[in-house]
Amino acid sequence: MNPIVLAQDPTLADFGRDPWWLVLGKIVFAFAFGLLATLLGVWFERRVVGYMQVRPGPNQVGPFGLLQTLADGLKMAFKEDILPKAADKVVYFFAPTISVICAVTALSVVPFGPMVSIFGHHTPLQVTDVPVAVLLLLACSSMGVYGIVLGGWASGSTYPLLGGLRSSAQMISYEVAMGLSIVAVFMTAGTMSTSGIVAKQAHGTELSIFGQTIPAPGWYAILLLPSFIIFFIAMVGETNRAPFDLPEAESELVAGFMTEYSSLKFALFMLSEYVAMVTMSAVTTTLFLGGWRAPWPITLWEGANSGWWPMLWFFGKVIALVFVFVWLRGTLPRLRYDQFMRLGWKVLLPINLVWILVLSGLRSIEGWDPRSKVIAVGIPAGILLIATIFWPSRKPQPKQTTQEQVDNRPYGSFPLPPMDLQVPPSPRITRVVAEREPANIVAGSDSREV
Repeated sequence: MNPIVLAQDPTLADFGRDPWWLVLGKIVFAFAFGLLATLLGVWFERRVVGYMQVRPGPNQVGPFGLLQTLADGLKMAFKEDILPKAADKVVYFFAPTISVICAVTALSVVPFGPMVSIFGHHTPLQVTDVPVAVLLLLACSSMGVYGIVLGGWASGSTYPLLGGLRSSAQMISYEVAMGLSIVAVFMTAGTMSTSGIVAKQAHGTELSIFGQTIPAPGWYAILLLPSFIIFFIAMVGETNRAPFDLPEAESELVAGFMTEYSSLKFALFMLSEYVAMVTMSAVTTTLFLGGWRAPWPITLWEGANSGWWPMLWFFGKVIALVFVFVWLRGTLPRLRYDQFMRLGWKVLLPINLVWILVLSGLRSIEGWDPRSKVIAVGIPAGILLIATIFWPSRKPQPKQTTQEQVDNRPYGSFPLPPMDLQVPPSPRITRVVAEREPANIVAGSDSREV
């Protein structure tokens, strides 16, 4: 087994040469990865959120509760499958499958590792790759929303329809920001091939700044920090995850687009949400986090990026991003719909457009290495973007005292107890005592006279 061959980056010429059984095996592996990652992702989310909320989480079914998700899936399969009378039966049936298929299809162009040897065949750890693979990823993320929109419309009910409309508005708002972030990636990489983008993020890059050679990171999460931040926010909005889970907001839409679904169809919608979360984590790893390449200091080991080891680094990065998804759900409250739309149209989109213009201008400056230009401008721009997003929009009001709060409460609000904690007498008792007081006074005066 030649280690030099196994460590090389795959190119477009390396695809389309595998025997049929090897291609079928890769397809089954990608599907199994999405399904297994979903089952473990549900368990992982429950355990992490339970840890954040100081409670155990699932711990009864299987060791550490690992089989809890499987038990829930079996329970859903045996639940009654209800079909609403006003539903469009065909669209109602196929809507959940659209979301699942689109989420799984995106894994076909995600590189899991470099060239490896499988039963004597040197093949890349990737189902396939095309010159416009990034556009395929963007199309899959866009088409996945159709399942939610159609499911909400076909249910024939008000709340699912509102959830579907919200989902379509989210897609329009955040797809533009996500697409512009990807534009920055292939502008820098010079290719739209996913394997080519991973190859461009190789570590140990040397930068030349005014004649001085310095080592620089290769990950686009650092080189293109504003694009990475905007892409991640848009990705959370695209997958309908908290705090952007407005299409299924139970506080105002009961359960949103899934209100009228039950049994396996409901399970498919839940499956599509978690598959999309894992898939978008894998896409983010590919585009911004170096793909299957090992992070520093693991790269100090010469064999870190050869053989089957890169799959371990890839899965580790995906798990880290899934943890961020769960962390957001356990930390941030849901945004209001107007806040969510304002963030997409008035913050992310203008900043992304300005960043693309700056990136295009940097490429035309002579006497400076392109990566050097991006590092010199991208990192400060990313820090400025973070400050812009999280900077408080309102001046903090001085904290009122308790007495000021009582005095400024609106008319008709719920009455507050008095400050001295003395419970006032009941109005009924006061009235009864007042009615009896004259009689007591008269009786007292008579007795004194007698």
